[in-house]
Amino acid sequence: MGITRRGAITTGGAVLAASLTASVPARRRGVVTFVFVTGANGSAQADPELALRGHRTVAVELPGHGPEATQFTAAYQAPQDLAALAAAPSPMAGITLADYVAATVAVVRRAARHGPVILVGGSMGGATITGAANAVPELIDRLVYVSAFCCAKLRSIEECLATPEARTSRFGAILPGAVGDPAKLGAVRINWRTADRTFLNGVKQALMADASEAEFLAMLNSSLPDDTLHVSGADARGGRGPGGGCRVRTSGIRGTRASRRRCRTA
Repeated sequence: MGITRRGAITTGGAVLAASLTASVPARRRGVVTFVFVTGANGSAQADPELALRGHRTVAVELPGHGPEATQFTAAYQAPQDLAALAAAPSPMAGITLADYVAATVAVVRRAARHGPVILVGGSMGGATITGAANAVPELIDRLVYVSAFCCAKLRSIEECLATPEARTSRFGAILPGAVGDPAKLGAVRINWRTADRTFLNGVKQALMADASEAEFLAMLNSSLPDDTLHVSGADARGGRGPGGGCRVRTSGIRGTRASRRRCRTA
């Protein structure tokens, strides 16, 4: 979710920025561009703190996530029309991990013309940045996983979630907010703008237990209702492309209080 990731990157990523940029090979010296990839239900957001420290930042607008994708409809506004919300076609139907990777690679290619690129993924965005590193390892100077999935021996996000370590996750608190039939919508739709206090309390504990109520509600109201069905089961392992993502140096930032999932089996 937006603020959780942004807070983690501001406090962790900004502190690491000097050490990360110092590791960039001399042939790639210049102004570093941090390219951000959101996780599930997130929108394109870069980090202002890194920009204030002299770095370039840009966020990838993933397919189905932009304002033209009509994720925010009148049925989603208050007073909500839940029947219409449950039936509205989803702009995320049919979108795959390959689509996310292609959008990310396009941004990386443009950013790499001007200097080093550090590619940052949060949560489910870890699968996307791994795929980008598989595709264009020569254009990426470092990968940063922010409480993100980083698949190695395990094939997919779904396999990570099936491990014993994932049994304590509170992420199931999101499920009561589901609206509509995923099979018919071709996507998972969550009503983040509900006023159901039981749901809100559960989601806060799952995603932003250490945040204020104001921060939590701001994050929910900026979250997209729909996300794809096709990323969590896709092969997200590194090192599978021409040259392989395993050639790219990696760093990780892991949350300490909120229930954030990170799976790395190397």
